[in-house]
Amino acid sequence: MRLDQHKIKKSWASRGYSCGLWVDPPRQIWVDYVHDVDELLMVAEGKLRLEISGQSKEIGPGEECFIPAKALHTVENIGGTTAKWLYGYKKK
Repeated sequence: MRLDQHKIKKSWASRGYSCGLWVDPPRQIWVDYVHDVDELLMVAEGKLRLEISGQSKEIGPGEECFIPAKALHTVENIGGTTAKWLYGYKKK
C-alpha cells in the first residue's frame, strides 16, 4: 500500500493538524512521551505498536491513530524493517 502523503497532508490541514514524516529503524522505541496538543499518527510503511494511556494496539500501513493531548504514549517499530509514519499536531 502506497500512501499519498500530499493528500493526507491536505486532509489533516483541513482538520487543523500539521503533517510530517518520521523514519525509524527496526526495533526503535520512543518511550513515555507527552504533548500539550492532540496528535495524529499514520503508518506509511511497516508496523507500529502504540501504547496510549496504558492501552496497547498495533497499526499498519494506512491506519490512523489519535493521541489525545497530555496522554502518556509510547511508539515502537515492531515490523522488523524500517518504519515510516506520518505525524501531526493540532494547531493552536
